[in-house]
Amino acid sequence: MTDPVEPAGDRRSRKRVTNYGTGRVALLDAAVRVVARGGLRSLTYRAVAQEAGVTHGLVVHHFGSRDALIEEAVSHAIHSSLNSSALEIGTGKPADFAAGLGDMVDSGPELQAFQYELLLEARRRPELLPQLRSLYEEYFGATARELARILDRPVSRGMSRLVFAALEGLVLHQLAFGERDVTEEALTELRGLLERLSEDSDTD
Repeated sequence: MTDPVEPAGDRRSRKRVTNYGTGRVALLDAAVRVVARGGLRSLTYRAVAQEAGVTHGLVVHHFGSRDALIEEAVSHAIHSSLNSSALEIGTGKPADFAAGLGDMVDSGPELQAFQYELLLEARRRPELLPQLRSLYEEYFGATARELARILDRPVSRGMSRLVFAALEGLVLHQLAFGERDVTEEALTELRGLLERLSEDSDTD
């Protein structure tokens, strides 16, 4: 559950008693939105404070340094992404594969954009790679497990990466162009391919 952060405008008529134990998640959510709009270089104390509607000093108090803010925002985004992932449904039915992918993009575009910004920034800042690698290994593993359920056999790394790349491309294109209907059409085609692969496995 997200702790509330009091908007700056609500503090004009009374003295605010700051509780530094609340609002951290809201500040991290604000950081994700700032990066999604302007890239990692736009992530400053003041930008996060303005986005969250709090004082600059509150952000400084919570994180201490810009590097700490970046590190915690990355960790927060990773946990949020894994919780909202549409990859591992668990039914083993091709028709259910990646169900909710389009909804995931529509409901959390900032979170998805944040990840792509980090991927690009990691080319310039290698220290971001370990956490991103950890996130993507979770994605790769979830894809491989779901494909193994559908096909009733282990799948190769190349196969799981191919399917994941298709899904990630659909997410990126929906972010950039909208076109949720195209995402759903492509998923229907992908599920049809998986259905045929599953049937071939049954006849072997």
